[in-house]
Amino acid sequence: MQMLFTLGYGFLSENAKFSEICRQNNIKFIGASPEMINQMGDKSNAKSTMIAAGVPCVPGSEGLLESAAQGMELAKGIKYPVIIKATAGGGGKGMRIIWKEEDFQNAWDSATHEATAAFGNGAMYMEKYIEEPRHIEIQIVGDAHGKACHLSERDCSVQRRHQKLVEETPSPFMTPELRELMGDAAVKAALSIGYEGVGTVEFLVDKHRNFYFMEMNTRIQVEHPITEEVINYDLIREQILVAAGVPISGKNYYPQLHAIECRINAEDPFKNFTPSPGKITTLHTPGGHGIRVDSHVYSGYTIPPNYDSMVGKLITVAQTREEAIAKMHRALSEYVIEGVKTTIPFHIKLMQNEDFKAGNYTTKFMETWDYNKA
Repeated sequence: MQMLFTLGYGFLSENAKFSEICRQNNIKFIGASPEMINQMGDKSNAKSTMIAAGVPCVPGSEGLLESAAQGMELAKGIKYPVIIKATAGGGGKGMRIIWKEEDFQNAWDSATHEATAAFGNGAMYMEKYIEEPRHIEIQIVGDAHGKACHLSERDCSVQRRHQKLVEETPSPFMTPELRELMGDAAVKAALSIGYEGVGTVEFLVDKHRNFYFMEMNTRIQVEHPITEEVINYDLIREQILVAAGVPISGKNYYPQLHAIECRINAEDPFKNFTPSPGKITTLHTPGGHGIRVDSHVYSGYTIPPNYDSMVGKLITVAQTREEAIAKMHRALSEYVIEGVKTTIPFHIKLMQNEDFKAGNYTTKFMETWDYNKA
C-alpha cells in the first residue's frame, strides 16, 4: 500500500533527492517528480526546454557560458544591458546586471564567486536585461493523465532585492488578450515536461506587454492564497488529489474578484529591512468579510533568527481592486504585533501610494520610492 506524504512549500518541496527517496520507499511525494525538479530547477536547462516547447524566452546564451570572454562576445549581438545569472541560483544570489562591456569581467568574477559560495555551483548563463519589467506568474496544475490547465495570473512586481513583498490578482497591467497568450504558454510549458502537480510558470513582461519565460517553480508558492480567493479553488486539496491519481478537468480558470496579499515579516522596514527576531508579546489579527490571515504565530511565540522572517500573510479580497486596497489598509491598521518590528507600517504606506493605487509599478518600484519619507 502506497502512503501519501506532503511538505507544503519551501525546504524539501523542490529537493529532487528527497523526492527520489520517497519514490524508492514506495511513498508518494505530494509534489514534483525528481526528474521534473531537476529539469526545471536548473535555470539554463529549463530555458532550453522552454525554447524547444515554443514558449517565448528572453534572448541570451544557449546553455551555460564557458567564460567571461564568451559572454562579452555574445553581448555584442544581444546589446547591453545584459544580466548574468547563476544556473543554480535563487533569491538574487549570483545575479548581476551589466550595462557596458568594461564592467563585464568584474561582474562575472563577483557573480561566480557568490554563486559558488552560496550553491556550490558557479556556472552562469546570460540574458538580455528587460527594462521596466513586470514579474507576472501563471498558476498551473497538471495531472498524471496528460492534462494541464492554468488558473490565471499573479502580479509579483513589488519586490525588494528579488524578494516579493506584495502580490495581487488579477494584475492591473493585464489585458484579456495577454492573459490568454500567457496562460496558453504556461500550459504549453507544463505539458512539454508532463508536469504533475501544482506549480507556477514565471514570466517577465516588458512595457510593451511582450512576455518572456523566466523560470518554473515546481511547488506551491507563498502567494497561492490570492488565487484561491478569486476563483474559489483549493490548491492544496487539488495537489493532494493529483498526487492520488485523480484527473483534473483540464479547464482554465479566470479571476472573478480581486485579491491582494501582503507578506508580514519580522523586519524593520525603516532600517533597511533589518531582521527583527524575538518574542511576540502581543498579537491581534484583523478579521471580517474578505479578510484572511495565514500564520503560525501566537502571543508568546519566539521568532528565531535562523530562518525566513515571515510572520504571516494578510490577504484581502473584494469585488474591485480599489475595494481590496481599501480593505487591506483597514486590515493592516488593525493588525497588532508587539515585541518585534514588522513590515506592517511599510505596507500601510504602500496602500496609500498613488502609483501603487494606480497600478503603475514595475520590479523597480522599490528603487524609486522613498517610503521613509512617505
